[in-house]
Amino acid sequence: MSTATRVLVTGGTGTTGRRVTARLVAAGHAVRVASRHPGPAVDDGTAAGPDPAAAHGTTAGLAPAAGLETARFDWNDPATHAPALDGVRRVYLVAPVGAPDPAAPMLPFLDRARGAGVERVVLLGSSAIAETDEGLGEVYRGIRERFPQWAVLRPSWFMQNFTGDHVHAQSIRERGEIVTATGDGRVAFIDADDIAEVAARALTDERPHNAAPLITGPEALSYADVAATLTRVTGRTVRHRAVSREAMRDRLTATGLPEPFADLLAGMDEAIAGGAEDRTSDVVERVTGRAPRTFAAHVAAHLARAGHAAHPTQAADPTYTAHPTHAAPTTSERL
Repeated sequence: MSTATRVLVTGGTGTTGRRVTARLVAAGHAVRVASRHPGPAVDDGTAAGPDPAAAHGTTAGLAPAAGLETARFDWNDPATHAPALDGVRRVYLVAPVGAPDPAAPMLPFLDRARGAGVERVVLLGSSAIAETDEGLGEVYRGIRERFPQWAVLRPSWFMQNFTGDHVHAQSIRERGEIVTATGDGRVAFIDADDIAEVAARALTDERPHNAAPLITGPEALSYADVAATLTRVTGRTVRHRAVSREAMRDRLTATGLPEPFADLLAGMDEAIAGGAEDRTSDVVERVTGRAPRTFAAHVAAHLARAGHAAHPTQAADPTYTAHPTHAAPTTSERL
């Protein structure tokens, strides 16, 4: 890809968006970060890994970077779409967080993008959502039908769920437990840095990927396995408490999620219990040339950065308090 080809990164201050941005800027590409609350154009240094001191959810307060600019972008305000797309040829697309029908704002945006001259779109999808599904599945189809160059990334659940500001991480900090409706079901958790590396390649490789790859970590773990790993690496006892789908829905609703969305997420837990996510793929290694990070390595690396080797879940760690965009799990960027 020519360095003159500008990439629009929606969800640019989110879990994968800021990591994708950092990689593109480090490689010399022109990037426009789209956000509802843009600040100065910055590079948060995540090309080599997430920075626990980064100001998540905003682009303000970090070092200026050449080739990086920002634009105000709101899915619910179409007037912000054309300026964000101006001069852009490739787009990293992240669905609006918590939207009950993401296709409603996203499909018209894709039409605008095609009309504006966008050639390639890379969507952050989900391993739990198929092209035949309604909602985000409709967006999968819309991208493939509208653009000759495309990729739909379908990552598994994020390792950052347990080291960020997700409800699981909060529960670990406050009560030393992870509560799910997953039973003994297993998930091949993936590090957001590995997702971002695949996304950056899909955006910049000379040949378009034109595929919808399942992206996973190297091993499928139950939530009890996750709790055991956290206990071993941190020295603090963490346990998994299994609950019913209904109890999980009510728990998520209590965090402020709309009940239909909470029920959708609880249903995903139920699907995990039935084995829907008990699978691994070699996509990270095939695309990047290296194996994906293990969960134990992710936890250990996070603690090393945070400087809390003995007590990783202390509230003083900025990574536990600074991600308002993903304070609740989402079907697109599931921190």
